Amino acid sequence: MNTTTTTRPDFSVARKAMIDSQLRTSGVNEAFVIERMGTVPREDFVPDNAKGTAYMDRAIRLADGGFLPAPLFHGAMLAEARPSSEDRVLVIDGGSGYLPALVEPLVSSVEVLSADKAAATKKKGDYTLVLIDGAVEHVPANVAKLVAEKGRIVTGLVERGVTRLATGQRSGKALALLPLAEMGVPRLGAFDKPESWSF
Repeated sequence: MNTTTTTRPDFSVARKAMIDSQLRTSGVNEAFVIERMGTVPREDFVPDNAKGTAYMDRAIRLADGGFLPAPLFHGAMLAEARPSSEDRVLVIDGGSGYLPALVEPLVSSVEVLSADKAAATKKKGDYTLVLIDGAVEHVPANVAKLVAEKGRIVTGLVERGVTRLATGQRSGKALALLPLAEMGVPRLGAFDKPESWSF
């Protein structure tokens, strides 16, 4: 009787190479970021046919139309957000579930909304940190209401076709985003600005 056993590939070498060649060389050296991204297996958040490329410096399209952004986006996002054990976090997920897994042990609580549900939500929130797992043209007023007073938001931002990491803080009704480093970030269509009429 012939029995074959399949062994799970060891991705630890690829994970270390991702940290050394993508994160550290781009200035992402925070110990908590390195620990989380060195621990959480990206290959578990992509389809079987994409596991071999899970650690490459590029976004991966998922079967349901979502995506897993490139590692540098998540590393830079966590470094900028500096999540703490007191943070109540909302992750607006791009479809992979990887970002919530990265941040969950670092904070008090994590809730997850899909981009479509977040764009349509009518509830108010008191999240001290909101992480948007993709690039948005703008943060709609209903999403801004989810951020607590003095709460932070970190996201990708699309400006004139260029995507950047961006951060902001809620002060009263205002929530302005400050663009930071330019990087490739998949676009979340649910947050596109409404088209305006032109003649």
